[in-house]
Amino acid sequence: MEQAAFLRINPKDSVVVCLRDLKKGENIKVADYDVTALQDTPAGHKILLKDTAEGEDIIKYGYPIGHAKENLKAGVWVNENNLKTNLAGTLTYSYNPVEDEVDIPMENRTFEGYVRENGEVGVRNEIWIVPTVGCVNGIAEKLVNKFISEVGLEGIDGIHSWHHNYGCSQLSGDHENTRKVLRDIVMHPNAGGVLVLSLGCENNQPDKFMEMLGDYDKSRVKLMVSQRVEGDEVEEGMKLLREIYAVAKNDKRQTCPASKLRIGMKCGGSDGFSGITANPLVGEFSDYLVAQGGTTILTEVPEMFGAETILMNRCKNEDLFNQTVSLINNFKEYFLSHGEPVGENPSPGNKAGGISTLEDKALGCTQKCGRALVSGVLEYGDRLKVNGLNLLSAPGNDLVASTALAAAGCQLVLFTTGRGTPFGTFVPTMKISTNNVLAKNKPNWIDFNAGELLNGVDMTELRNKFIDKILAVASGELTRNEQNGYQEISIFKNGVTL
Repeated sequence: MEQAAFLRINPKDSVVVCLRDLKKGENIKVADYDVTALQDTPAGHKILLKDTAEGEDIIKYGYPIGHAKENLKAGVWVNENNLKTNLAGTLTYSYNPVEDEVDIPMENRTFEGYVRENGEVGVRNEIWIVPTVGCVNGIAEKLVNKFISEVGLEGIDGIHSWHHNYGCSQLSGDHENTRKVLRDIVMHPNAGGVLVLSLGCENNQPDKFMEMLGDYDKSRVKLMVSQRVEGDEVEEGMKLLREIYAVAKNDKRQTCPASKLRIGMKCGGSDGFSGITANPLVGEFSDYLVAQGGTTILTEVPEMFGAETILMNRCKNEDLFNQTVSLINNFKEYFLSHGEPVGENPSPGNKAGGISTLEDKALGCTQKCGRALVSGVLEYGDRLKVNGLNLLSAPGNDLVASTALAAAGCQLVLFTTGRGTPFGTFVPTMKISTNNVLAKNKPNWIDFNAGELLNGVDMTELRNKFIDKILAVASGELTRNEQNGYQEISIFKNGVTL
């Protein structure tokens, strides 16, 4: 089937998106518009359907994505050079609840996971070393290498140390963010056992940190304070790891309902196809999982700016609406307090791929959460409390946001990308390409190709394939980032370093 040349996403739109490179002089006929492309325009980019005056809004996804910087002719290539964001400071919002009926039947879909004593389910059974401070990162890495060399990995899915630079020389909010995220990692169900590795003199005092864990399984979670060890701290660490391994290696996968899945949703290296293919596909999956009683989380708050009212009006009640308003305006205040504008988000790669303003990016980004109602709102470092669609406070930075999703309790992260990226956080990080070229060129990065939608594949058909893939990963199939060994964490930092 020949690929279509362009797409008008919403009947209100004043632009079409090029589905392939369009040449100057090509005809664009849609609804009541019949225009000629005035320039060569790359795939993923926008062409204007009507003459637009300076200052007039340009519409995509049915919403303004900014305004014209100058008088523009129909057929012009719309990009960051002639389109300017409408975003400025904080806003006052009103709650206008909208319920879009999502009619998805319950299915008895399952995956093979590790059921933990508290009822949570892991999709991996790994041993983790969690440093309380960056000073012991080297010890942690040495322990991982020595353990693999001496003990091996039989009976577990892997052993990792989660390096970071913090745990000391931090104050107030930054210090608490570090402590909360590290606590969340220790408590994560993908870990069959954890060695908490401390130096001893850091601000993140080890005994106080262990108190944050509450009533934990002392056979699976152990603490080593390096300054308290008489002699070789590596040998003492190995002794504790062997004890943890003796317990964790006996864990077996069990059949679990899909409702036990907690899935994070993130995009990065986005392009003009993100809001047409991969993000809507993830949104279809999100609606499906929520209908089964499962949980999804959307984050990257700055990439909600310009689409935030859509999310606010999908909140189940006014209290959640007010929490979402705070989520948005607090992040805007964070930008403004540092003397930065709230609308200068799109990266050079975003712009090259066809995204021209933050509104353009946000309206595509929020496609990932489908149409379900918002059931919960989480602050950075919070753990999940309710099933259903949740919103999480975290920045747009790929690794920081993905770490925050996993720390909240997500067993895996769905990561859509149009430009491509190899990284992964401390849980499986599935890469979904927005276009066929990326999937073809980077098969060692990409787990699933949503670009098939551009070839005429039916969304429901592709969604069902996508569900199968996610359940396979939850049951033990390795993602590309796991195969490549690209796994790390990054903690959000806002304040001073002492």
